Amino acid sequence: MSLEARGMTREQLLVTAGVMAGIAVAALDSTVVGTAMPTIIGQLGGIDQYGWVFAAYLLTATTTVPVFSTLADVRGRKPIFMIGLALFVGGSALCGLSQNIFMLILFRAIQGLGAGAVQPISFTIVGDIFDARERARMQGVFSSVWGVSAIVGPAVGGVVLATMGIAAAYMIDVVTFAAAIVALLMISPIAPAAGAIRPSLATIVEGLRYARSRREVLATFVVDINAMVFGSPRSLYPALALDVFRVGPAGVGLMASAAALGGLMAAVFSGRVTTVRHPGRAVLVAVTVWGMGITAFGLATFSFPLALLFLAIASGADVISAVLRSSIVQLITPDSLRGRVSSIHILVVTGGPRIGDAEASVVAAAIGTQLSVISGGLLTIAGLGAIALAMPEFRRLDMAAGEPMLEALPVPTPPG
Repeated sequence: MSLEARGMTREQLLVTAGVMAGIAVAALDSTVVGTAMPTIIGQLGGIDQYGWVFAAYLLTATTTVPVFSTLADVRGRKPIFMIGLALFVGGSALCGLSQNIFMLILFRAIQGLGAGAVQPISFTIVGDIFDARERARMQGVFSSVWGVSAIVGPAVGGVVLATMGIAAAYMIDVVTFAAAIVALLMISPIAPAAGAIRPSLATIVEGLRYARSRREVLATFVVDINAMVFGSPRSLYPALALDVFRVGPAGVGLMASAAALGGLMAAVFSGRVTTVRHPGRAVLVAVTVWGMGITAFGLATFSFPLALLFLAIASGADVISAVLRSSIVQLITPDSLRGRVSSIHILVVTGGPRIGDAEASVVAAAIGTQLSVISGGLLTIAGLGAIALAMPEFRRLDMAAGEPMLEALPVPTPPG
């Protein structure tokens, strides 16, 4: 069914196109350029500085998320989103022109500045232009962009690098950026919420205080951290392919593809979660499936195809959980705070897997790769049970007619 058939207005279509193109900029950079990055760094003669290329990006992307989100809350979404896109793609263009590794590190840091705006604000805009019934479905549409990029990006990155060179890999960002800007220029400004105040450290803290005061929102963050820190096996793919499943280097790509395909399929059908009345319970079920899928993936050493199936199922459950959690945050959070609270959501989503990569590697070194995967899945389920008991508000969360059935709490205000 087309978006027009679903009753979307022209403004909603343009915003959707612009935001999807903006997300695609970040997604394609992560997959296309990420695939080409080892070759790019090698050609620039800085393989010993490999880690700094990614660290510079992650540092600026992480630290600027709350700043840009606060600006979007008090100055309006559209201008801050477009500034973020311009920074990201400007950094991409400069990366393509880098003459040495130090220039690449600097320009990747500029890219990260833009990412700090693009990722949280794109999801915040969904809450501004769509009603409660449509938000979860649109979160699924946007999530599918990452799924498609994860599948086609590595192949595109390899072909572009081999046929057109380093600069062309970064120019893909510029082309996608042009599409996003054209769509965004055609829409009306998305005004800040009524009563918006001047941006300051106090306004950033206000978002943190609100997230802590609404335990239903806080639970979405805790659940994701639990699932990613304990359950994510991504950093173990090479060791699993070579030492556990014994399928060679190609197995690493097959595992990544299976996870991406499972996530994409779930994103395509995730619009059905808009009918869930108790989304907290649905998240608990989805994360339980994630934990069980990861455990089964670690146990299925006798059949690599079966292991890939379990990995795809786990990844699909993770996407369903992500769509539901994002929808909960969007529905409960007041308009005036949505950008700042969404920024916390983005920090958790991006930071949790990184911690999980480190945790999985440490545990694998101590007890072995296969046991690291199996124990991670089981610990995810155990941790989830503890969260459900400690935060009963989450499983009791009730939606009726697409709106949260919650007792209204006062929105915290900055001191003074």
